[in-house]
Amino acid sequence: MTTEDEHKNAASQKMQENIARIEALTERMVGALAHKRAPNVALEGPGPDLHLSATTALMKEWMEKPSKIFEAQANYWSQAMKQYVEANESLAQGTFSPPENPGPTDPRFKNPLWDSHPYFNFIKQQYLIASKGIQDAVDQLEDIDEVDRKRLTYFSRQIVDLMAPTNFLATNPDALEKAVQTEGESLVKGLENLVRDLEANNGNLLVTLADKDAFVVGENIGTAEGSVVYRNRLFELIQYKPTTEQVHKTPLIIFPPWINRFYIMDLKPQNSLIRWIVDQGFTLFIVSWKNPDKSYADVGLDDYVQEGYLEAINQVKTITNEPKVNAVGYCIAGTTLSLTLGLLDKRKDRSINSATFFTTLTDFSDQGEFTVFLQDDFVDGLEKQCQTDGVLSSYFMSRTFSFLRSRDLIYQPAIRSYMMGEAPPAFDLLFWNGDSTNLPGKMAIEYLRGLCQQDRFAGKGFEVLGETVSVRDVKVPLMSVACESDHIAPWVAAFAGVAQMGSKDKQFILSESGHIAGIVNPPSKKKYGHYTSAEPIANANEWKAKAEFHEGSWWPHWGEWLAKKSGKMVPAREPGGPDHKILCAAPGTYVKEIVKV
Repeated sequence: MTTEDEHKNAASQKMQENIARIEALTERMVGALAHKRAPNVALEGPGPDLHLSATTALMKEWMEKPSKIFEAQANYWSQAMKQYVEANESLAQGTFSPPENPGPTDPRFKNPLWDSHPYFNFIKQQYLIASKGIQDAVDQLEDIDEVDRKRLTYFSRQIVDLMAPTNFLATNPDALEKAVQTEGESLVKGLENLVRDLEANNGNLLVTLADKDAFVVGENIGTAEGSVVYRNRLFELIQYKPTTEQVHKTPLIIFPPWINRFYIMDLKPQNSLIRWIVDQGFTLFIVSWKNPDKSYADVGLDDYVQEGYLEAINQVKTITNEPKVNAVGYCIAGTTLSLTLGLLDKRKDRSINSATFFTTLTDFSDQGEFTVFLQDDFVDGLEKQCQTDGVLSSYFMSRTFSFLRSRDLIYQPAIRSYMMGEAPPAFDLLFWNGDSTNLPGKMAIEYLRGLCQQDRFAGKGFEVLGETVSVRDVKVPLMSVACESDHIAPWVAAFAGVAQMGSKDKQFILSESGHIAGIVNPPSKKKYGHYTSAEPIANANEWKAKAEFHEGSWWPHWGEWLAKKSGKMVPAREPGGPDHKILCAAPGTYVKEIVKV
């Protein structure tokens, strides 16, 4: 047998093996899809009101300004036909060459074949022309409500991004090249990845962003030394082991958001905010929230304030034998910390000496990019889903956050995983991002209705444990840290809330970067800078115009401020206090719980 025959036989054998694998994977995929939850139509797209609003506006333009519609259509068809004719002429003459000006750089089209190959170049150019046509049509639509315009723009963009030629095997040169190079192996591995994700999410598709086997919480991520010193049905309280001989008298407690796990602040030693705080001589406690199941359906914001915030604060005071604590709230936990501060002010309780807010919204008059999801059609759908499941599943929250950055968090990862057959990267931040939790159904709807939609905390007041509190009742010394490119909690909206707070001692820091990277920004990296200003906290743009830019992390600036609020130095405290009430080692048990809905 010749070498060529041997090669053909080997290729044939490999092809047969791949076909067998495909058949097995197909059976698994069918099995996974059989467990898919019944679709909630209200969460799959906008309601009929948006369709009616857009259609009405379009029909009005047809009637009043037909020339405008015809001009837009003619412009699109002329560009599309011109490119089609030029491409055909080049092919007929056999003289196709890359265009001199291929257009704006788009990372989706970085493969040289998008410009050098006539087939791929034609597809790319037609897609870009159609994309611009759709965008222009939406932008130029008149007589439509501003919220509806924002939603129409968003959903149109989603459709345009979905239809990108890179998302389809037949029109993705990277995927086709790799399939040829690997004799189809990449496609089989891609199918394996697809089936894995379907099985992991009960038949629903959620792209795995990071290698789930690369990290184990408490072993190579979230490893700061400490102990769980208290536990109830909502949280575990962790106290960290001191690294200095003396510590500031007033302890510090951090309330992380209960949408994700607390170890975002302790991914690895070199970027751990938790380790940095302990190294500065603070007695640090952190709350690790329970990942709720359907038995938590009736747990509301009152329960989180009473059994979460107030109980945690009392435990820290008892363990350290101190009358006051300093508190930090991150994102939604900062919002709820504000509610708690308003309640304590009503009760004339001075347990909190100072507060720090990380990327926290308390004024929701500007809902930012979440506007598209905070209208009644979606919130009604979420409320119905919560009534069915008892909780707001992490699946829906992860999907929503991903669609805010769909190119980076959905389509590109899907291409790499399902078409290229690549394994997810061992990336700690993306691992944490995928390690999300459920929310109790009652709490989730109270937050979405009363705070996000109705903006009651910054308006007429929000009821907490029988007291009506407002943002003006937040009167303790405070510092707010927001991030310049945060798409979840826009810094201008965060600033607006702080501006309305009743505190006479308040400072604002604006960090570069986004919701996570702007906060987890250790001084050692010198990566992102920050702005500070002595200007009154009144108008965001005026404050920013007069703010001073500082290279590097905001952590030291905050540390100096916090030290002034934390009293004299005392001997370091071991976890558990004098009575050594230790339940288990950090990071505890709640942070490891997985609850599928």
